[in-house]
Amino acid sequence: MSDTMQAIVYDDFGGTEQLVLRDVPAPTPGPGEVRIRVLRAGVNPVDWKVLSGGLRGLLTHVTPIVPGWDAAGVVDAVGPDVPEYAVGDEVLSYARKDWVQEGTFAELVTVRAVDVARKPAGLSWDAAGALPLAGLTAERVLDAVEAGSGDTVLVHGASGGVGTLAVQLARLRGARVIATGSPSGHDRLRALGAEPVAYGDGLVDAVRELAPDGVDAVVDLVGGVMEQTLAVLREGGRHASITDHGAGEHGGRWVWVRPDGARLEALAQRVVDEGIDVEIAASFPLSDVAGAFEQSMSGTTRGKIVIHVAD
Repeated sequence: MSDTMQAIVYDDFGGTEQLVLRDVPAPTPGPGEVRIRVLRAGVNPVDWKVLSGGLRGLLTHVTPIVPGWDAAGVVDAVGPDVPEYAVGDEVLSYARKDWVQEGTFAELVTVRAVDVARKPAGLSWDAAGALPLAGLTAERVLDAVEAGSGDTVLVHGASGGVGTLAVQLARLRGARVIATGSPSGHDRLRALGAEPVAYGDGLVDAVRELAPDGVDAVVDLVGGVMEQTLAVLREGGRHASITDHGAGEHGGRWVWVRPDGARLEALAQRVVDEGIDVEIAASFPLSDVAGAFEQSMSGTTRGKIVIHVAD
């Protein structure tokens, strides 16, 4: 095993100027863990929110921190008691640990074997790196609102990485989907099977025109839309948010997604079998995670940004 690896590291909270590419000790897999040689790592808004210190009240942080929670690559080493994986296996993982320290924007990362999924042969490396957190989030938030056949579901923030997957997964459940997004992205949302409406003051009227009796469920992926959510929700309707911690105070749910290797493996296979599109907005090298974060922070990204760590 190599003693060192290259990784993006920061020693203090702040902006992207804190991010530095440097050599750090390579992790060693413990009991029940595998070590993944990372080929692709997905960028999620939570990554730069952690960098800014936004999750200090939720998770323990240990510096120096390697950011990143999504990984796709090849098993490089296995710890004791991991009979289900072998060196050379192609895998992906939502690799979040119970504390913030050793992330996936690195050449190597250790992950609990139960949080690892086998990569289907038909899934590209870019899609494998982009899928874990966004895909599991989309599934969990749709579960939270019990989206099913015959429902009309409103998805706030449908053009992003989670949103594009939520639209497709809701449609596969048999739901009708109304999706918010900027007008420039409406053709794309239509292609995914959604009925798009624009953000802004006219959103409530636009949704009511499409669903005069109200929608059955609302999925909030952006935050700050509780008033609009309640205004279009029919009596007895369900709503959930991945950003609004106070959703429960209004009869909804706040969704925090935990790693789940078995569910991720099933989802990855569905992506291949059912033609689900994991849209890749941009790819950045490991040396330019700062650039990837800045694009993500712009709020204009459609789909997912991936870090190209290695071939």
